[in-house]
Amino acid sequence: MEVNSNGPETRVLTPLRLLRGVCCLLVLLSTAFVILVYFGFFTAVIVRLFSIHYSRKSTAFFFGSWLALWPFLFEKINKTKVVFSGDSVPANERVLIIANHRTEVDWMYLWDLALRKGRLGYIKYVLKKSLMKLPVFGWAFQILEFISVERKWEVDESSMRQMLSTFKNYEDPLWLAVFPEGTDFTEQKCIRSQKFASEKGLPILHNVLLPKTKGFAACLEELRGSLDAVYDITIGYKNRCPTFFDNACGVAPSEVHIHVRRIIVNDIPTSEEMVGSWLMEHSP
Repeated sequence: MEVNSNGPETRVLTPLRLLRGVCCLLVLLSTAFVILVYFGFFTAVIVRLFSIHYSRKSTAFFFGSWLALWPFLFEKINKTKVVFSGDSVPANERVLIIANHRTEVDWMYLWDLALRKGRLGYIKYVLKKSLMKLPVFGWAFQILEFISVERKWEVDESSMRQMLSTFKNYEDPLWLAVFPEGTDFTEQKCIRSQKFASEKGLPILHNVLLPKTKGFAACLEELRGSLDAVYDITIGYKNRCPTFFDNACGVAPSEVHIHVRRIIVNDIPTSEEMVGSWLMEHSP
């Protein structure tokens, strides 16, 4: 979602911004590598042999400290203004997050919210399998227990449910983020999505793609007994949606709006069909 504004346009990519962005990425990449080498194996493998709870706790500490560098880059170095609205988010909740997916960097701005609630090291994502193969970052995704999917339910269901079954301990903090659209929004994808919805007699959506309901329903089914709430998050960008490169160099966005709607788990239906209908109704 783009936020209309009469304020300044997207910043120009100057040589200084380019140099600063490259330097920041090099710092982030090198520190990620150091944490992976010196702490990742120990916390995610050695400690886990004795306690899954303390393995996750120690992993969250080290990797949460590293992830905090990203909001620092966005808000302090690039001077991106992050505006929160909607319901108050209590601390120490176990939650399932659903969010719109306007661009490739949406998931990074959830870190800004998690940081403010002390849950930065505990946020996990359902993401496409190809991202798990990225150098350095892919290994980090695995250590942080992100759930990888092929986006084909017949392939993903068993592995996804198995992974979800390990997240049920209420003593382990959890923010599990799902992007029901399955991919980032473009006008072309929106047209195809609307055509499919029309053919199937489903709601015609204009600001998001038709959500894939099975993954969200599975998450809710497996974790319902250990969740406090579902956060329905809408992310909007001032002037235009940024790319990863825009984000790193401070070209865009100049302002991000994050609207949170907190929903009690017991207010959401239990059957898969009803959950699917509920998700459709809550798509903007």
